Amino acid sequence: MKRIAVLALGGLLAAPAFAGGPLTVTAEPAIEPAPVPVMVAPVTDWSGFYVGGQLGYGDINTDIDGYDGNGAIGGVHAGYRYDFGRAVVGAELAYDISNIEIGDADDELDNLATLKLMAGGKVGRGLLYATVGGTWADVSSDAGDPDDGYLYGIGYDHMLNDRWSIGAELLRHTWDSFDDAGTDADATTLQAKVGFRF
Repeated sequence: MKRIAVLALGGLLAAPAFAGGPLTVTAEPAIEPAPVPVMVAPVTDWSGFYVGGQLGYGDINTDIDGYDGNGAIGGVHAGYRYDFGRAVVGAELAYDISNIEIGDADDELDNLATLKLMAGGKVGRGLLYATVGGTWADVSSDAGDPDDGYLYGIGYDHMLNDRWSIGAELLRHTWDSFDDAGTDADATTLQAKVGFRF
């Protein structure tokens, strides 16, 4: 009798626990922090051969009073650059045509050729560079043609995509004398450029 009473009492105490069925514990979902966006600078690589064209303005001065001129100048260029990571070096050959009249003697700058070495650094998708090199001009003149000279300047190119770039270049050309006249001459050229890289 005692045993039945204990079993009955145990059953009564356990009944409320089973009244709703088995008890299940649900784990709360884990909340993960949102990923932090990482800003990655675009990778630009200037290495390779390229060709392009340029168009701009030239201003010629000499040490003879009134023997100066200015006007449009434009042409084509080709070169190669090597990208070291932050620094870029290269060489470029350019050829320009012009009909800039010099003075009142019907002399004209017919064409201009340059061979330049350049070195610079990356600025985002751009390249800021300095350049030095040689320059040669063909002038229609009774006095003769300018001697070979030298140039220096600065430029900036901006990469539009993996192939195309646009830019601008400011150069100072200097010739020590005209072949037969012994006249010093210099020219400043400012040109917009477009290039295609292979």
